[in-house]
Amino acid sequence: MTDSASNLVELQSVDFAYTAGGKPILSGLSMRFPRGKVVAVMGGSGCGKTTVMRLIGGQVRPQSGQVLFNGANVPALARSDLYAVRRQMGMLFQFGALFTDLSVFDNVAFPLREHTDLPESMIRDLVLMKLNAVGLRGARELMPSEISGGMARRVALARAIALDPALLMYDEPFAGLDPISLGLTARLIRSLNDALGATSIIVSHDVNETFLIADYVYFIANGRIAAEGEPEALRASTDPFVHQFVHAEPDGPVPFHYPGPSLAEDFVSGAGR
Repeated sequence: MTDSASNLVELQSVDFAYTAGGKPILSGLSMRFPRGKVVAVMGGSGCGKTTVMRLIGGQVRPQSGQVLFNGANVPALARSDLYAVRRQMGMLFQFGALFTDLSVFDNVAFPLREHTDLPESMIRDLVLMKLNAVGLRGARELMPSEISGGMARRVALARAIALDPALLMYDEPFAGLDPISLGLTARLIRSLNDALGATSIIVSHDVNETFLIADYVYFIANGRIAAEGEPEALRASTDPFVHQFVHAEPDGPVPFHYPGPSLAEDFVSGAGR
């Protein structure tokens, strides 16, 4: 897709399983995330999408291969260096994950207070700027229980960009949102990425909104890259897996039924439970 110097993040021939000798989650996975771009990682549930983000953040380590952030191999970093790298990453968790006992203002201020020595006056100005960027400056004194799910997602987005990170990662940012909040969140992800000059990685099942804002898309299946390309090319793809996923078709390479004996065999044998 691009040369290595222009990529903020790279996965090179990564093999990963959660337990030694366990079922492989990722096998020989190679991906590139260019600077300044929005890249989507898509695929069926359990295919390893969120695992990719955990590898990038250093929460888990691959059995083989490299996970590069700005040229540094994340699994090989000492703890202090890993923490320094993580301060260059912003994360929007699924459903926001706000601190319920902190106000909207204090949620956004949290990373600034935790990772900087800035005076409170400057923190206040920065928090108001971030909240203004997501349209919630007027809600700064409210508690998470007093705002809607869509608003909570926007507060979480303001918190994710508080330190102006080079990398923004979004884990199912559109899950559970109404159509208006969904469209608004998608536009915010795109506009904030461009304004910050950041790189964004979106893990999502929402084809329509993701394709509208992504520059490039990876599809993962069986721990490998099943397809990749620009959204319009993938929308027109005749590949059976991509076509089934993009068009939400029930029949295709991804089966509805979990593998097992036939229904007739289960009834005849009496082994079904």
